[in-house]
Amino acid sequence: MAVPLSSFTLSKHTLSNSSSIPASNPSLDPSKASVLRTQNVLGSKGNSGGIEQTQLRLCGANLKTNSDLKLQASREPSGVTKELKSDKSERMAGVEHVDLFNEMKQRFLSFKKHKYMKDLEHYEKLAKGQAPKFMVIACADSRVCPSSILGFQPGEAFVVRNVANMVPPHENGPSETNAALEFAVNSLKVENILVIGHSCCGGIRALMSMHDDVEPSSLIGSWVSVGMDARVKTKAAAHLLNFDQQCKHCEKESVNCSLVNLLSYPWVEEKVRNGELNIHGGYYDFVDCSFEKWTLYKENNMKDKSGKVAVKDRAFWF
Repeated sequence: MAVPLSSFTLSKHTLSNSSSIPASNPSLDPSKASVLRTQNVLGSKGNSGGIEQTQLRLCGANLKTNSDLKLQASREPSGVTKELKSDKSERMAGVEHVDLFNEMKQRFLSFKKHKYMKDLEHYEKLAKGQAPKFMVIACADSRVCPSSILGFQPGEAFVVRNVANMVPPHENGPSETNAALEFAVNSLKVENILVIGHSCCGGIRALMSMHDDVEPSSLIGSWVSVGMDARVKTKAAAHLLNFDQQCKHCEKESVNCSLVNLLSYPWVEEKVRNGELNIHGGYYDFVDCSFEKWTLYKENNMKDKSGKVAVKDRAFWF
């Protein structure tokens, strides 16, 4: 049963205190000389308290100064310490970098041993050319690798990935996406084009966050504006929903807009009209690991530009 596309919603101080002791006068009585020496060292009885207080104050100053120096030392490590810490961090980063590539090396060797060598004839055939049945247009998001999700093997799918899995219309001019599209359709002669959207898409979130009257100034903004029709339709159909729900609606609506944009390419539209090419939409929800698939077609005659676009063969995989 056909469903109208329009209704398809889906980070210091140094102290020196030396006292000078005068030489003893031989003319003085020895006992007096002894007393004098004692007074010279300790001072008179009336002054001894002042000296003791002075000594205490000086000791206090020394303690405070030493404390300040220790505190400053704890706050500001020496240049040597900083360099050592920096060298250690760089060494750790280097080890991590090596570990990442060692792991990648092991994965490659495992692939070679368990897949390539066990199916050598197939890979030798692929070395001479490719004839994939599918072209897949998917998002660049690291969580949505089409080969991992749908099990495509080498040679089965010609894949192009971009931000928010968008297909610009033909009139927008050259891009890496439509260059890949032209090669897949006209040279590889794929039989199916599958555009895959996904949950929690940052590109769609950026699209939905744009203001209607502000021209995008960033590269991302300029790119995702390709899906402006999807944004407009989402705002109209889901304006009562919260922002996250609107984004999810737009993630599916933007796939439909990309499918319609595919028909703006004359050689795509012609092959679809002649039954040589089918275009499909897909939506991968990695929150609950489910997949939706549908196929686009135009009611009435494909040559009729006013023909209504609809979907069929809608399926849910979960």
